[in-house]
Amino acid sequence: MDFEKVLGIIIKRFDEEKVRYGLIGGFAIGALGISRSTVDLDFLVNKDDLKKIEQVLKAVGYESVFKSENVAQYISPVKIMGEVDFLLAFRGPSLRMLEKTINIDIFDGKYKIKVVRPEDIIGLKLQALVNDPERQEREYADIEAVMKQYTKQLDWMIIEEYFETFNKQDKYSELKRKYYAD
Repeated sequence: MDFEKVLGIIIKRFDEEKVRYGLIGGFAIGALGISRSTVDLDFLVNKDDLKKIEQVLKAVGYESVFKSENVAQYISPVKIMGEVDFLLAFRGPSLRMLEKTINIDIFDGKYKIKVVRPEDIIGLKLQALVNDPERQEREYADIEAVMKQYTKQLDWMIIEEYFETFNKQDKYSELKRKYYAD
C-alpha cells in the first residue's frame, strides 16, 4: 500500500466533505512517533458520515467488502491503494474520541491528519484485545509503546476508565506502576 498516495487522496476528500474522522490503528501509532509496521489504514468515523465516505472511496476505485453496524471495510483492486477499514462511531465514548482528535503532520509536513489521542488509542486497543483474545500480545505491546512514549502527557484518569470498562484493573495497576511519571 502506498500510504502517502492513499492518505493524500482520502484526507483531502474527507476534509472537503466534512467527514468527522480520526486515524486509529497501526498507522496512527506511527503518526504518534512510535515505530510500528502496518499493512492497512484504520479510521474511527462518525457513522452518520458513512455515505460520504463510501462516495469518496468508490470515486477512487475502492469496493465495499464488509459492512456491519460497527465496521466497514474497503479494498481497492489496485494493489498500491490497499485496504481501508472504518470503525463506526455512534455511541457517546467513540463520538467524544472524534471531538478530541489531534492534528499531526505526516510525510514531512506534506499532510496534516486527524488522529485520536493517545489515551483513546489505548482504549481502542483494549477493546480490540477483549473482542479477540488472540490479539492480546500485539495490543498490549502497542499500549505499552504508547504509554512509554507519552507517559508524561497522558491523562491517566481516562486510561483508568478504559481499563475499568473492560474489567482490566489489575493490568492497569501493573502498567501504571511501570509507566506513570510523577
